[in-house]
This record gives sequence, C-alpha cells and structure tokens, in this order.
Amino acid sequence: MKKSSQILRAQARFLKYIPNFLTICNSLCGFAAMLLLVTAYRAQHGTALQICTISSIMIFSAMIFDVFDGLAARLLNAASLHGIQMDSLSDMVTFGVTPAMMVAIICQCFFQWDAAGTWRLIYVYLMCSIYLGCAALRLATYNVHATLKTHSKGNSDRFSGLPSPGAAAAICVALFFIWNQRDGLTETDMRIAAWILPAYTAILGLLMTSTISYIHAGKWLMSIRRNRRKLPLVVGMLAVVACFRLDGLAFLTLAYIFSGPVMLMFERMFRKRSAGGGR
Repeated sequence: MKKSSQILRAQARFLKYIPNFLTICNSLCGFAAMLLLVTAYRAQHGTALQICTISSIMIFSAMIFDVFDGLAARLLNAASLHGIQMDSLSDMVTFGVTPAMMVAIICQCFFQWDAAGTWRLIYVYLMCSIYLGCAALRLATYNVHATLKTHSKGNSDRFSGLPSPGAAAAICVALFFIWNQRDGLTETDMRIAAWILPAYTAILGLLMTSTISYIHAGKWLMSIRRNRRKLPLVVGMLAVVACFRLDGLAFLTLAYIFSGPVMLMFERMFRKRSAGGGR
C-alpha cells in the first residue's frame, strides 16, 4: 500500500511537468522558425516568401502548444508563477521576435536589399520595432496581472489588449495571403506590400498594448460544453475555413482583430444612449 502511494505521488509530480514541456515546445517552434528565417536573409523574394510561409506554419504550430499548455495546467491543477513566467518568455520568442523578424526580412527582400535606400531600411526597422516593443510590454503587463489574479479572483475570460498569439496569427495570415497571390505579383505590388505590411505590423503592436477587450479564444472554445449555443458559431467558422480556405482564415483572423474595437465602439454608444435616457 505504501509503495503504491509512492508511485502515485511520483506520477502526480511527473504530470506537473507536462504544461512546462508544452511551453518549451512552443518556444522550440519559434526557434525553428527563426533558424529558417536566417536562411531567407538576402534570398530572392520568391524563396524568401516561401521560407516565411513555412515559418508561419511553425508559428501556428506553436499556437497549438500555447493553447494546450494552458489547458493542461488547468486540468492537472499545475498552474504556477513559474509556469506564467515560462509561458510569457516563450510567447516573446515565438509571437514577438519571430513575426517582427519575418516582416523585416520579407519587406527588405521586396524592396530589394541592394536597391533599398537607408530610409526604407529605417522605416521597416522602426515599424517592426514598435511591434516587438509592444509585444514585450504586453507580455510583461500580462504577467503582472496574471500573478495578482492567481492570488485573488482567478483568470478572466477576456484579455485587455490584443493577445500576442492573435497578433502573430494576423501577420502569418497576411503572409499566407501574399504567398497565395505570388504568381500575379509584380515589382510594384511587392513594393506596395513592403510599405503596407510594416505599418500593419506596428498597428497590431499598438493593439496589444491597448486597453481594448478581446475574447480569450481558448477559454471561449472550452466553454462550448457548458453553453451549447456557441456550437453553431464554431461549426459556421469551420465551414468558412473549409469552403474558402485561406481567404476564410484571413477573414476570421481580421474579424477577431476588429472585434475588440467594434465592441468597444458599441459599448460606448450604448453608454451614451443610457446616459441620455437617464436624463
């Protein structure tokens, strides 16, 4: 009996390491993506775009690990301050540094390294730096809030600001879209994309540090068991992706990004009307 209880305790201790293992897998996906991106440096735009697309797939793989490490921590009751710190450090590598690096490399390839002026290089660097700095600030802020809530009311079902995986997904989907249109891209199209993509990346960074409320996608999906009314919406989203594939994925990603500002606008309008009605 004593021996069996010791085995059970050993197994319980082993299970506590599963969330951290999944978190490490997240960071390893980001590291692999970064190694791939190094090979895209100074490559032809077609090759660089292909490498960035593969790196985007690695980032999406990391998102799967990011979802499951939180799920495993809750199911195994293994949530800890150590795990919170590890999760944010991994997210900084995978969803902070890697997307910024990816955008910087592909835009300079579109501008053509040798022909790109110094001011263009500075523009790309500054826009990607805004994203990177905002990702670091967002994750540090999240750590503080998560640490405080660990000892008080528990975790919220909403994020304050765009979550870093959502911002990284938005960049990856944009690159997927460009890759899908690669056969019809002209030099002018690539230069336009090289101007728009860094600005788009910077905007995503600013959304990460905003106070706009966003739904926690992982917890929202897990709540379907308790609220079956959400099931048709999930089926509808899967149908959109199945029917329209990349365009459908891009639409859903953009819908999530815009959901925060749109909901904020409606909430403020509702408050104004309520205040006016009260008078």
